Amino acid sequence: MTTFHEPTAAESAHLRRCVDLAREALDDGDEPFGSVLVDAEGAVRFEDRNRVKDGDQTRHPEFEIARWSATNLTAEERASSTVYTSGEHCPMCAAAHAWMGLGRIVYAASSAQLVQWSAERGAAPSPVAALPITAIAPGVPVAGPVAAFTDELRALHLRRGRG
Repeated sequence: MTTFHEPTAAESAHLRRCVDLAREALDDGDEPFGSVLVDAEGAVRFEDRNRVKDGDQTRHPEFEIARWSATNLTAEERASSTVYTSGEHCPMCAAAHAWMGLGRIVYAASSAQLVQWSAERGAAPSPVAALPITAIAPGVPVAGPVAAFTDELRALHLRRGRG
């Protein structure tokens, strides 16, 4: 894991959007995660939030980014892109990211933080191990967590309640 101490103003703005998408997901009864795909020029190409509440546990925004990129970006565009996300990719999403050849990942909260917050709210353990992105996709450059978003994200995850 790379510690990401001082994000640029643009990076902070993209992470802010991810946190806002996470809040939107939670307000809609879903898990609080949001992600954006940004091209090499800094333009947002795709964004989404968690949509697992109806039973399809693969509807993570990072996985949707990988799917979208398959048909909407060239290999070169994928490689030069950055995925910003409120929480570090799970193993499924990290693998999809690597298989699609997407570029850098910047996350606001780490898997370790997410596991801690889940335990704090009394949730059952995840059926999938919370591994760092680099354990699944060692060639993907990553940066995170970003401390500026910790308190806000912790509050969102604790607001989820048990489950």
